[in-house]
Amino acid sequence: MDLQKQFRDDELEKIVDEATLYMCACPGQVASELFNLRDLIRYQRECLDSSNTAPAVHRTIADAALQAHRLMEDCLTRVLELEGWDRETLTMPEGLRQRRDALIEGKD
Repeated sequence: MDLQKQFRDDELEKIVDEATLYMCACPGQVASELFNLRDLIRYQRECLDSSNTAPAVHRTIADAALQAHRLMEDCLTRVLELEGWDRETLTMPEGLRQRRDALIEGKD
């Protein structure tokens, strides 16, 4: 059960923060789900390491969570590309910030 990560935890936190700050929830939601999947994978690993009961159940859950994690990381990568996020700094593009400001000010 090897968890391959395209995003470090601190990078996911930055995406969540940026998305919250600039009121663009979708990338933040995907990043939050990646945290949840990592917790699920970690929990299943602990179950497999410490318990002899139902290893097939824990392995099945862990395998599915690993697949979901890969899929959601690919999704987040694509979303950041589509929205034009800076991958080095993980900051939201200026255009999205301006759109957020216009919504706050009641402009379309």
